[in-house]
Amino acid sequence: MTQPAPAPTVQRVDAKHRYEILVDGKTAGLTAYRDRGDQRVFYHTEIDDAFAGQGLASLLVQQALTDVRASGKRIVPVCPYVAKFLKKHDEFADITDPVTPEVLQWLETVLAR
Repeated sequence: MTQPAPAPTVQRVDAKHRYEILVDGKTAGLTAYRDRGDQRVFYHTEIDDAFAGQGLASLLVQQALTDVRASGKRIVPVCPYVAKFLKKHDEFADITDPVTPEVLQWLETVLAR
């Protein structure tokens, strides 16, 4: 009998400004953020091709957003995947802020450092 694959785990890696999803201890993907006051600005999500089609991006983003709620912060979905996820999951609407030109300019400055 084969062992069932262990469930993917999501961890926040503050030093790298991202959440990672691990499968069998290997990093399968990430969603990157930067904090702006009480806002967590998500700007990029990716899943490694070797792990595509397993629903990992959705699981990763859901757990990341749940962590944002628990930390008392608000979500700014610059990342297209996170924005799309939020359209389908209105349980996060109460802590979601709009993407504004000011946020985009701030993010560009922070990422250029």
